[in-house]
Amino acid sequence: MKTQNYNLKSELRLRDCFKKYAVVYLIAFIAMGLSTALDLISPLVTRKLVNEVIIPREMENLMNILITFIWMALGRCVFQYTKEFLCDWAGSKIACEVRSKIFRKLQSLSANFFDKHNSGELMARVRDDVDRIWDCFSYISILMAEVVIRTIIALYCMFAINWKLSIIPALCMIGASVIAIRMEKKLDIVFGQIAEENSLLNNTAQENLSGVRTVKAFSKERFEIKKFRSKNQKYYNLNIEQSKIFVKYNPILQCITYLLPTTVLLTGGILSIKDGLSIGDLTAMVQYAMNIVWPMEMLGWLTNGLSSAKASTKRLNKIFAENPDITEPAIENKQQILGNIQFNNVGYKTLSGRDILKDISFSVKAGETLGIMGASGSGKTTLINLLKRMYDVTEGSITLDGVDIRHLSLGILRKNITCVMQDVFLFSDTILGNIKLGGKDSISTESVKEALEKASAGDFVKKMKEGHDTVIGERGIGLSGGQKQRITIARALARETPILVLDDSTSALDTETEKEIQETLKELSGMTKIIISHRISAVRRADKIIVLDKGKIAEMGTHEELMKNQGLYFQTYESQY
Repeated sequence: MKTQNYNLKSELRLRDCFKKYAVVYLIAFIAMGLSTALDLISPLVTRKLVNEVIIPREMENLMNILITFIWMALGRCVFQYTKEFLCDWAGSKIACEVRSKIFRKLQSLSANFFDKHNSGELMARVRDDVDRIWDCFSYISILMAEVVIRTIIALYCMFAINWKLSIIPALCMIGASVIAIRMEKKLDIVFGQIAEENSLLNNTAQENLSGVRTVKAFSKERFEIKKFRSKNQKYYNLNIEQSKIFVKYNPILQCITYLLPTTVLLTGGILSIKDGLSIGDLTAMVQYAMNIVWPMEMLGWLTNGLSSAKASTKRLNKIFAENPDITEPAIENKQQILGNIQFNNVGYKTLSGRDILKDISFSVKAGETLGIMGASGSGKTTLINLLKRMYDVTEGSITLDGVDIRHLSLGILRKNITCVMQDVFLFSDTILGNIKLGGKDSISTESVKEALEKASAGDFVKKMKEGHDTVIGERGIGLSGGQKQRITIARALARETPILVLDDSTSALDTETEKEIQETLKELSGMTKIIISHRISAVRRADKIIVLDKGKIAEMGTHEELMKNQGLYFQTYESQY
């Protein structure tokens, strides 16, 4: 069985993304350079038009100049299209790859990571932050390059025409660059804060929408609105802070851009009168001044986008820097799993040091059934999470067929253990698709139908308009609690793995349906079954029953043995019967 490789770089580097599509960006850069060059040749052609046609009123060169303008326009159109298409294509590819990498990285991380980060925050990383990087690679970066090239060529041409008049736009560009750099530094800090608050806002909205029925059931709409309004106000305040920075510096840039052409025109007029600057040269200088206006106007906007992309990259790199607590073994053990389970003095502590389980020892032979009981918070579900290596034991060891599970591939381990968890989760898919989740290609439709019958779900599925092809909503919306549990049980039975775990998975079922499923489980031979339940009826037929209390095994034995002891199990029996 082939295991999935999650070997990802620990850092996202923008320059590495550029390198992969260097040829594409080089062609786009050349196209952009040619387009810009044609655009900046235009003032020189205009100068020729003024000096050789308009002022002397000579019509001989007019047609040639007009044809030159037409060819320049066509060339610029072709080169601009090439630049735009290539940058959009490369930017989209990079964004797609970055989004896939961050999603793969998230899939590789252990449960501890998701205990510390909410889903709204992670959604913002996968969606919003990648979009900012997309913007950077699709148009911001190439526009930054165009600003530089356009400015250099324009200033060169201006100095070639008249160096005295060129000093004014040169000084303006230096001033605009200083302002843009200062603005970028301030925006960089604010963008980081905006992104964090955006994550909290997304998470608040997502939690409310996911639990909207609970909110309505407890008439907590006003409370939720108030909570959302508070987060929204903080997000608004940070965006206003960003606007204040932008408004503080951008008007200065705008002022420079508006005054520059007028200043060049007035100064050039004086030079034309005193130093004999030709009208054609003055016209070209004014056009070049107008060409420099665009880069200065773009500086603020591009700085804004670049700061946003840098802030997004930093946040994504925080995730890339995370390492999974649960790692694949250096040497994989690929033996066939039979289902012999042994817990050897197992203990588990949280990262904060709180004891969840202490000195847990028991064994289950292949094909046997183990029942686990205990009060809420006694560590029942943690046992299963340790068995699946969602977390690693902090003391002792767990063996499967005599092999420490830490020496087994995660893929092999988890594909041989099917769990029906207490928290039922169904995807927005057909009933057939949800049941075949454990093996889209290996599980046949006939196996699905058989599993539905075994889980006492066949009758209600057949009554649906489209049967097992009926699409159910997110988390199984549209089904009752018992129906959802039966579908998840069918999903587990369809996989036919050596180990089956039922974690309080019949709590929403009526007594008759629960009995039917228990009879089905009894008939499953050769499969190791672990049944976690609060009901005596669910575990009484087990070959061995464990009663947990405050993270320790309080009692262990068969139903009859535990009844004789008259301990916690007996007290639970009395309260239920």
